[in-house]
Amino acid sequence: MATILDNPILEIKNLDKNYGSLKILKDVNVAIEDGDFLVLVGPSGCGKSTLLNCIAGLEPITSGSIAIGGRDMTDISPKDRDIAMVFQSYALYPTMSVAKNITFGMKVRGVEKAKRDEKLAYVAKQLQIEPLLARRPGQLSGGQRQRVAMGRALVRDPKLFLFDEPLSNLDAKLRVEMRTEIKKLHRELNASMVYVTHDQIEAMTLATKIVVMKGGVVQQIGTPAEIYTHPANLFVADFMGSPAMNLVPSKAKKNGKGYSLTIERDDAAPLILKDDKAQNLPEDVIVGIRPEDIGDAQLRKGKGLQVSDCLVNVVEPAGADTYVLMGLGGKEVVARVQGETHASAGEMMPFTFNMAKVSYFDPKTGLRLN
Repeated sequence: MATILDNPILEIKNLDKNYGSLKILKDVNVAIEDGDFLVLVGPSGCGKSTLLNCIAGLEPITSGSIAIGGRDMTDISPKDRDIAMVFQSYALYPTMSVAKNITFGMKVRGVEKAKRDEKLAYVAKQLQIEPLLARRPGQLSGGQRQRVAMGRALVRDPKLFLFDEPLSNLDAKLRVEMRTEIKKLHRELNASMVYVTHDQIEAMTLATKIVVMKGGVVQQIGTPAEIYTHPANLFVADFMGSPAMNLVPSKAKKNGKGYSLTIERDDAAPLILKDDKAQNLPEDVIVGIRPEDIGDAQLRKGKGLQVSDCLVNVVEPAGADTYVLMGLGGKEVVARVQGETHASAGEMMPFTFNMAKVSYFDPKTGLRLN
C-alpha cells in the first residue's frame, strides 16, 4: 500500500503493536516526504493515536521499524527523536506565563536567552498571540491555549510535528478557524506534520496525504482527492465524505460494451442505469455514487449523465445546497442539489446520475472493482 520514497522524512515499516494477545496495530507501512502533511483518520479505537504515540516513542512497538529523517528510531527515547508534539489537552503549565510556557523547553535544553527570545517573538507573531505573552493559561480561551501549545512546539524547529486531535476540545466555529491557522502554518513553514483526527472533514482539508484506518489496519493511503474519488473499499467510501457516498445494492447485466444496473425500488419499477465503460462486474454489485453526482435534471446536462424519475422522501434545505432523500435498493440515498431547486416530499422528480463518477464494490469482499 505504501509508496516507496527516495528520502522519506518518516518511514514506518511492517509495524505491529500488541498489548499481550490483543493486536492494536497490524502490519502498518507508511512513508512521507519532507514537507508532507500526513493525517491519520478513522473511528474511535482504530489505532491512530496509538500509531502517533509509537512515532513519538511514547509507546514501544512490538515489531517492525520507525525511521525519522533516515535514522532508525525504534529504540530511541522520545526526547532524542527530534519531534514536537501538540496534545489534545494542551498540557500547559498553569503557574507559568504564556511566554515561559513556550520557552521552557528551550531553557531546559540550555538554549541561550537571546535565542529563546528570538524564537518566542517569531512564533508569537506567526500565531498572533503577542498580546497574550504575559498572561497565564487560566486567563486564556480554548483557542488561545491551543495556539500557545502550538507555539511551544514551533519553537523547537523539529524534523517532525505530531498533533493528537488538537482541535477536539474547541467549539465548531473555532475548530474551523484553527484548522485554517494550522493549514497556513504548514504552508509558511513547509514543516513535516503528522496529525490525528476522527473528523474526516479535518482530514480532507488539511492533508497532503491521508491514512484511513480501521481496527488497527491501514485501509487506504492517498491524497484527499484519491481517497474521495477512488475509495479502496466500502469502509473508506462510507467513512470519507459528508454526506457519505451512497452505496446501493444492484444487479449487473452485460449490455453491449458495458453493463445495465438494475436497482430495486419499493415505490416504483426498478431503476435501470447504464454504464458503457464498466468492465468485469459480478451479478451482485454495490454501486457507489456521491450525493453531488445525483443532481436536478432541469439544471444539469452533459456527457455521462442519465436521467430518471425518483420519488422524493425527505427534503433538507441547507443554504447553498439542498439534500433530497429517496429510497433506492432498500437504502436511503442522498442527492445534493442546488439550494434553489424546487423539491417536495411525496412527489416524483427527475434526477441526473453521473455514471462517469460511479464506483463499484464487491459485496462479498467490500473491495473496489473499478
